[in-house]
Amino acid sequence: MGPDPEPSAEKAHDDPPLEAVRRVDAVILQKLPADTTVNSVVPHGTSHWTQTARLVAECQGRPVQYFLKVVLPAPCLLPPPGACGNLDSLLIVLQTVHGDRGRKVVSGEYRSMTAIHVVMPSLVPRPIAWGSCEDEPDLHFFLSEFRSMTEGLPAIDAFPQRMAQLHRSATSPDGRFGFFEPTCHGHTPIDHGWHETWEAYFASTTRRLFQWEQAAQGPNQDILDLMEPFFSNVIPRLLRPLETDGRSITPSLIHGDLWHGNVATDADTQEPVIFDAASSYAHNEYELGVWRQPWNELGAAYRARYHEFFPPSLPVEDCDDRNALYATRVNILDSILYRDDDEYRKMCVPPEAWLIASMRRLVEKFPGGYEEWKGKQV
Repeated sequence: MGPDPEPSAEKAHDDPPLEAVRRVDAVILQKLPADTTVNSVVPHGTSHWTQTARLVAECQGRPVQYFLKVVLPAPCLLPPPGACGNLDSLLIVLQTVHGDRGRKVVSGEYRSMTAIHVVMPSLVPRPIAWGSCEDEPDLHFFLSEFRSMTEGLPAIDAFPQRMAQLHRSATSPDGRFGFFEPTCHGHTPIDHGWHETWEAYFASTTRRLFQWEQAAQGPNQDILDLMEPFFSNVIPRLLRPLETDGRSITPSLIHGDLWHGNVATDADTQEPVIFDAASSYAHNEYELGVWRQPWNELGAAYRARYHEFFPPSLPVEDCDDRNALYATRVNILDSILYRDDDEYRKMCVPPEAWLIASMRRLVEKFPGGYEEWKGKQV
């Protein structure tokens, strides 16, 4: 039996109350630095996903500010105009979300950001805490350092290099693929588990995502017909060669949802900053799947530059098709998240951008699967 239908991106659950940004819960106050007094909470507009506010406070006689975000969930916002105060201000990002799924969102993000911060502390805002509110236990929050950021894409030299550095230096503690707990793509939970091979991890978690997609969008015969050869031919053909005949890959810590809205540049250091992580220990090239999407401003030039710092895995000739496979999984996730928009299934311009077309292209290209490829090797 398939999972319960995924709520739509627009109506995942009721909006958190505006009161959540007008009044700071006691549990959240406990997570702030000692001797912090919040003097006022000023609502600061709304967005498609969030309600936001600026917290004006003092800490040991010094003016400080915090940024409060009520999230449904959403990418981390850049600081609102006037919210940063002076350079000595301490700014903190706070996200709150509703329900058990909200708990998974903030818990998974905290674990992900912590794992990245341990290895490369300048790459992410320092995570501080996550928890549930005292006055409304069904409301959950994520608290982190606030880094002043500038809009626009990060430098094409520095950003791919930093991501390659993360992927090389942060590897699975026991050599397996997966993660310690579920993380969320938007509000879609991914239960990673732990797997001995990348193929096993990818097939297991992707099959579950297809179940979510069919439940969210409704049964689609084209997808159902393509699933069997997709799993029996395409996935083994493109992933098994990575870990057979003396070849191997090391599970790397990835961000997990690295589109241009989750990347910025630190205003002080001019170094890249990433946020809203949904991590796992994966094939490092999986990080680049979302960089194939035409809507993502981190595109082909960034992929090419990344591979100058982290060359493609063997077999090198499969690299682009592996990237197309990973992008197809991103299409599945987006089709779940935007359940009210069937364009993620049907549109075909460009072909690799949409779920059915991207599946069909791979299925038609690899009808013989791994065994046919293996038989042609000398």
